[in-house]
Amino acid sequence: MAEPLPFTVLSVGGTDPTGGAGVAGDLKTFAAHGAYGAAAVAAVTAQNHRGVTAAVEVAPDLVRAQVEAVLAQVAPRAVKTGMLFAPATVAAVGRALANLGAPLVVDPVLSASAGGTLARAGLLEALAAHLLPRAAVVTPNLDEAAAALGWAVAPGAEVAAARALRSRWGGVAVLLKGGHGAGDVAVDVLATEEGVFSLSLPRLPVRDGHGSGCALSASIACRLARGDALLTAVVGAKGYLHRALAAAAPLGVGRGPVRHDVPADATDPVVGIAGPH
Repeated sequence: MAEPLPFTVLSVGGTDPTGGAGVAGDLKTFAAHGAYGAAAVAAVTAQNHRGVTAAVEVAPDLVRAQVEAVLAQVAPRAVKTGMLFAPATVAAVGRALANLGAPLVVDPVLSASAGGTLARAGLLEALAAHLLPRAAVVTPNLDEAAAALGWAVAPGAEVAAARALRSRWGGVAVLLKGGHGAGDVAVDVLATEEGVFSLSLPRLPVRDGHGSGCALSASIACRLARGDALLTAVVGAKGYLHRALAAAAPLGVGRGPVRHDVPADATDPVVGIAGPH
């Protein structure tokens, strides 16, 4: 008799035709963690290393129908949302996940690192209303945090910013990603009800690494699905992303993606943990 499929993790997000980010990247990350990946497409983009040239939302009712089709067949152990693009889509996904009992990881995608918008006006407000109340963690980068707070997160202000975001978003755990920051150390800040933790690793001098934010949040979702506590899941995901960045290589003539298929649970590198603050 055939072995049953492994546990399922669901990604709801946009497409990336180069395969490095969005639902394509999430499915690769899920596979690296031993999970069976399911996906609902919320938006379609045309993008590459030069940036986003076109993006269009999938009809909200169709996005909801995709999610409900998955839920009718299998109960995912975790759900990760990425590029939802339009407030109406966020609301539709929220309705589809209304009775979700599994952890939800929300990556509030607003733009591509290579340039180009991936969100319509009002997206952050819609996330706060429809998804963050049931989320296990939300994972903004520094630019997304600045958009939510209305002020740029200066070096040294990351802990205060993570606290402010958690307060603004109703007490949801916040992982403020520091990958787009400067300095020799990449510091992510996790704000939870237990306190604020600073997680550090040496910053890698790599050009490639498209899809790093997607890979990190997808890895967190997999680890929560396996039963890890949030801090443990975030630390493990940070180590996974570090290895995926170290192994990244160019794709054709442009910037390549993170190497999604690196070992998900290698023992190195050791993440520095400071806190709770």
